[in-house]
Amino acid sequence: QVQLVESGGGMVQAGGSLRLSCAVSGRTFSNHAMAWFRQAPGKVREFVGRISWSAATTYYEDWVKGRFTISRDSAENTVYLQMNSLKPEDTAVYYCAAGVRASATSWRYDYWGQGTQVTVSS
Repeated sequence: QVQLVESGGGMVQAGGSLRLSCAVSGRTFSNHAMAWFRQAPGKVREFVGRISWSAATTYYEDWVKGRFTISRDSAENTVYLQMNSLKPEDTAVYYCAAGVRASATSWRYDYWGQGTQVTVSS
């Protein structure tokens, strides 16, 4: 059974940092990309960024602006989201997902974690 389990969420003051982890079990995703999404209360889920499992190349949404970094540890089968300079508007449930390229411009994410809450206080 494939499982993606996020951890590391919590409450932090504005300007602080958190590192989220996504532990993968049940299979390897050597041909996939691992992505982070987030969903704030009352808002649609939004894409944060992704990393290719094999080459560790990364892609981020523009609003990340260097504050967040995605990395992976193949030996531990874990993906990380390092978040710095956190703002109250970063408050959301953060999800990791595993996906494959569906077309030249889109990805399909078939596996999802349960999410971890991040709350940033002002």
